Amino acid sequence: MRRVITTLAILLVVVVAGMTALVLLVNPNDFRAYMVQQVEQRSGYRLALQGDLRWHVWPQMSILAGRMSLTAPGAAQPLVSAENMRLDVALWPLLSHQLQVRQVMLKNAVVRVTPDSATQTPKNAPQAPRNAQPASSSNGWSFDIGQLKVADSLLIWQRAGGEEYNFRNFNLNLEQDARKQATVALSTSLSRNQRNATVNLKGQLDAAHYPHRLSGKISQLDYTLAGANIPPQGIKGTLSLEGSWQDDNQQFSVSNLQLVANDTTLSGHAEGSLAVPQHLALNLHATTLNFDNLMANAPVPETQGAQHAVVARAPVIAEPRLQNNADSQLNTLDLLLQLRADNAVWRGLTLNNLQIDASNQQGLMTLNTFKGTSGAGSFSLPGTIDIRQPETRVNLRPELQQIAIQPLLKAFELPESLQGTVTLSGQLSGTDLSVAAAKSRWQGSAEISASDLRLAQINLQQMVRRAVARVSNRVSSDGNEEQGIKQIAGKMVLDHGQLTFSDLNGNGNKLALQGKGQVNLVQQQLDMTLGLNLTGWSGDEKLVAALSEQAIPLRIFGNWNNVQYSLPVDQILRDRLQSEAKSRLNQWIDRQQDNDKNQNMKNLLRP
Repeated sequence: MRRVITTLAILLVVVVAGMTALVLLVNPNDFRAYMVQQVEQRSGYRLALQGDLRWHVWPQMSILAGRMSLTAPGAAQPLVSAENMRLDVALWPLLSHQLQVRQVMLKNAVVRVTPDSATQTPKNAPQAPRNAQPASSSNGWSFDIGQLKVADSLLIWQRAGGEEYNFRNFNLNLEQDARKQATVALSTSLSRNQRNATVNLKGQLDAAHYPHRLSGKISQLDYTLAGANIPPQGIKGTLSLEGSWQDDNQQFSVSNLQLVANDTTLSGHAEGSLAVPQHLALNLHATTLNFDNLMANAPVPETQGAQHAVVARAPVIAEPRLQNNADSQLNTLDLLLQLRADNAVWRGLTLNNLQIDASNQQGLMTLNTFKGTSGAGSFSLPGTIDIRQPETRVNLRPELQQIAIQPLLKAFELPESLQGTVTLSGQLSGTDLSVAAAKSRWQGSAEISASDLRLAQINLQQMVRRAVARVSNRVSSDGNEEQGIKQIAGKMVLDHGQLTFSDLNGNGNKLALQGKGQVNLVQQQLDMTLGLNLTGWSGDEKLVAALSEQAIPLRIFGNWNNVQYSLPVDQILRDRLQSEAKSRLNQWIDRQQDNDKNQNMKNLLRP
C-alpha cells in the first residue's frame, strides 16, 4: 500500500512539474499573431485581442484573454465582443508546437447580427470563387476548434430596415467533430413591448458544406410566451423539425415539422426563399387547432362561480408606436398556405374538417378555399383581404348551410336569443378584419333563411292565443302549445352596423307570418314587425274568420337587453266588433227604411 501511494505521489509530482515547466517554457502570447492570422485567413474576419494572454492550468489547461472582438470585413461594428475569453487547449499537442483548441468560451459577450455587423464588400472588388479553399499554412502548426460556449451573453438581431431585438441570457453550447457534425444547445429570453419569451433548444447541425449549405435538425425546442395582449394562460409548447439552408440562392426548406402550442398541434413542411421577393410555401395539418387559446381577444367561456383571468395589457406609457399595414411582413412576401384541421375552435365555435387554401401576393391575400363543417351544417368563406393600403380592405362571399344560430350569435357577441339553423348566401365588404369592425364598418347583402327558429322566452302562438282570450271569450283555440317557426326566408342588408330585413315570409304550426325590420348592431336597438296569421280557432264564426284571415301585427322593439312588445289583438277584435255592429245597425236601418217605404205605398194605394 505504501508503494502504491509513493508511486502515485511521484506521478503527481511529475505531472505538476511537467505542466509547470510547460507554462514556464511556452508563452501563450506567442500564439496571438498566429490566431489572428489564421482567423483572418480562414474566414476573413478580424480578431482583436487586448491585454496579455495567460495560462490557466486547473481544472483544464486554458489560455485566458482579456477583451476581444471579432469583426467582419468592412463591418462598422464587431460581430462578437466580450470582456474575457477562455481557450481550452489540448496539452500534448503543445509539446510539438501545435495549438489545438478544444473549446472557446465567451462570457458576458455581445453578439450582433445586424446590418452594421454584416460583411460589406467594397465596390468593384474582385470576387473569389465561392468554392475556393483557403490556403493552408506552411509553418507546421495546426488550428482546430472542437467546442464553442457562450454564457450569460446578449444577442442583438436586426434585419435591414427592421426593428432591433435583444435576446438576453443568451447561452450557446456548440460541439463539432472532424466531419463538421455539430450538436447545439441554446437558451435565451426576449422581452419587448411588455411581452416575454423564453426558448430552450437542442439540435444537430451539419456544417460540412458551410457557408454554401447548412442542414440540421431541431430535436426539441421548448418555448413560452407571456405578457401584454397574449392569452392570460400564456402560450407554451414544443417544436421539432428538420431543415436546410442554401446560401447561394437564399433558399430554405423545413420537413417533419411538429409544433405544439397550448392544446394546438400542427405538423407539415415548408419551403421558401429570403431573396427579394421573399417566398414562403406552407403545408400544414392540425389534429387540433384552438384559436381561442392563441388569441388574446378571444371570448372567455362563462363558467358559473369561476373567476376569469384578465388579459394583461401594456400601460399607456409602454405602448409601442402605432402599427399599420406598412409594418406587415406580408407586404414583401409571396405566400402559399395549405392548412387542414381535423378539429378547430374559433370564438367558441366548434369547426370540423377545416380547409384553407390561401395565397398572398405582396399584401393581397386571396382565400381560394376557406370551408368546413360545424355540427350538422357547413360553411364556405372565400374572398380577398387587401393590406396594401393603410386600412385593411375585406371582400368575402359567405355561404352558410344549416349552421346553428345560437353559437354563431355568441361568437359575434350578440344576444343568444334565437335558436335554430341558418342558411345564407351573400356578399360582404368593409375595412379592418375584426368582429367589432364587421359589426360597425362592413356592408353587403344576402339571401337568408332559417329553420326551426325559436325565440328565447317567446311563444308566438301562445302569445296570440292568450291575447285573444283576454279580449273575448267567443273564440278559443285547440290548445296546442307548440312554438317556433319551421321555416322563414327573406333578404338582409348590412350597412355600417344597420341590419335591415325585408320580404320575410315564414310558417309554423298553424302559423303564417310576414315581416320586416331593422337591427342596429352598434346602438344595440331593434325594431321588427311581424304579421301573424294563426289558424285553429273555434267559436264565433265571424271572429274566427277575422282571426284566420287578418294578420295580427306583432312589433318587437327597443334595446335588446330590455325588449318591448306590442300585440294589439284587442284593437283588431274591437274594430271587428265595431264593424260588425255597424253592419248590423245599417242592416236594421235599411230594414226600417224598407218598412217605412212599404207603409207609405200602402197608404197611397188605400181608397
